[in-house]
Amino acid sequence: MKNTFGNSISVTLFGESHGEYIGATIDGLASGIEINHDYIANMLTLRRPDGDISTPRKENDDYKIISGVIENKTTGTPITVLIPNENIKSGDYSQMKTVARPSHADYTAECKYHGYQDSRGGGHFSGRITAALVAAGAICKYALEQKGIYIGTHVKKCACVSDREFDNLTEDIRALNGKTFAVLDEKTEKTMKEAILSASADGDSVGGVLETAIIGMPEGVGEPWFDSVEGMISHIMFSVPAVKGIEFGAGFAISDMRGSVANDQMYIENGKVVTATNNNGGINGGITNGMPIIFRTAIKPTPTIFKPQNTIDFKTMTETVITPTGRHDPAIVHRARVVQDAASAIAICDMLAMRFGTDWIK
Repeated sequence: MKNTFGNSISVTLFGESHGEYIGATIDGLASGIEINHDYIANMLTLRRPDGDISTPRKENDDYKIISGVIENKTTGTPITVLIPNENIKSGDYSQMKTVARPSHADYTAECKYHGYQDSRGGGHFSGRITAALVAAGAICKYALEQKGIYIGTHVKKCACVSDREFDNLTEDIRALNGKTFAVLDEKTEKTMKEAILSASADGDSVGGVLETAIIGMPEGVGEPWFDSVEGMISHIMFSVPAVKGIEFGAGFAISDMRGSVANDQMYIENGKVVTATNNNGGINGGITNGMPIIFRTAIKPTPTIFKPQNTIDFKTMTETVITPTGRHDPAIVHRARVVQDAASAIAICDMLAMRFGTDWIK
């Protein structure tokens, strides 16, 4: 299995949804980087379920760092974070060991691991593992903020309800990082939550779109071809469960523009090169140009719904009908936003270390 991301700074994820622990190992971070435990705990809190719009499964996420940190400073050796799984109900999945849940990884896991996979709660494929990703990303995100690089994500769209656009990025990012339900327009939060609850009442689920802004990135980071900024961010984003699409800057809409509109015209402001628009999302030729990095991801509806669905039993090779039991989210887009922040921070840290060396982040 390939569970490691990164070149200069790498993150390896391990564990299963109903195992004793999940966790992450970060390798390559310089020594002397501050570990802010309150910051990590807060990001984990933002990932946790939020009332009726989320799963009833609630975990304390009482993480512990068992290596690579002394007196709240990194030592330069691998950092391992452990998070215990406590609120598990494996019996909810006993009847579904060989019955594939539509749009889950049950059947593909069987194809790859031939019956030896942990099927409880989705095992290693579960969104539960993103808690470990958030803990690792929180360490990276806090380090980036000490260098003046800030990341913020909002729920751009959920159940066809749209949030407003980014405006003042510095203020918007600061506001988002303090919100449990990350939208820029407070009225939008009420409408989105009502749409989520409506789907839940029908035994159904909804998806959405997340939009991320990264400010403070220096120019010249990234590579022209296979390790482009877009490529590296996309690589880690598609490891997040439920992400099914990504676009940068104007995204697919740029294909409908003329070049005279799509081109980001350049000028000098206070001795710095800037662009009048940001249709390319802060990236040209795979390399940062100093403008904010802007991208959006498509988050699919939670695949487990409380409606009968046609499927198969892959052991008996027969068709059947499944109505899942257990505890599930009617929407995950609002919880996934902090996962997107964390994943962004890991990718950015790795690319900065590749460009300037690991000590630059310290």
